[in-house]
Amino acid sequence: MYNMQAVVNRCMNNATMQFDKLGYISTNLANYSTVGFKSSHFEQMLREDGYVDGAIRKNTLQGAIKVSKNPYDIAISGEGYIPVVSPEGEIQYTRDGSLKLGAGGYLMTVDDWMVGDGIKIPPNCYKFEIKPNGDVMSYDQAGSLPEKIGTIPIVQFDNPEALEQGHNNKLVFNSDTGEPRLVKDPKSIKQYATEVSNVDIYDEMNDMMRLNASMIASLNLMKVVNGMYEKGINLQQ
Repeated sequence: MYNMQAVVNRCMNNATMQFDKLGYISTNLANYSTVGFKSSHFEQMLREDGYVDGAIRKNTLQGAIKVSKNPYDIAISGEGYIPVVSPEGEIQYTRDGSLKLGAGGYLMTVDDWMVGDGIKIPPNCYKFEIKPNGDVMSYDQAGSLPEKIGTIPIVQFDNPEALEQGHNNKLVFNSDTGEPRLVKDPKSIKQYATEVSNVDIYDEMNDMMRLNASMIASLNLMKVVNGMYEKGINLQQ
């Protein structure tokens, strides 16, 4: 009986891990069209006792750069993340460069998180330009000399794969990622562009189909073992 119960426990553990992995695959697919989204992968590891553990890893590969007609749109070419600040003062990090002119004229994310330390676009601004190093330049009128009004900071982490999902399309660091490091004089920001998600829809669908087959097999095995377990109990009575 002990051996059968151990098989049932391992089957339940495996099924739970598969359901967890299915959740991450579903999240990846749901964010296929989300600007700058980084997919997560649930890696399963078999322990010495026969049970399965899981580890979450961010896929930090860059998505394709898509040209935009919006001057508030930016993309990061290469490594790095934009620090953004919530209305409550919480700092998180994102690759989503679909920005906007927010309250008070500040540069903000689509859900009203402030970019960097706060970059205010003057109300009389004729146009503004975002340089590759993040400097934001304002022009009063056509042909006028530009005025620097702020800089969009870019930070990096020692181990970005360990970044955890934060609020909406944002990430938070932890002890495994290391502290954020400010990139000095970056050359990676592109205005009039956004980064598409790095979700590979074909790989995700393939994983989902294989996972579905594995889950069905695990549940069927649990039913068979449970039936044998019940028969064994009846024989003892």
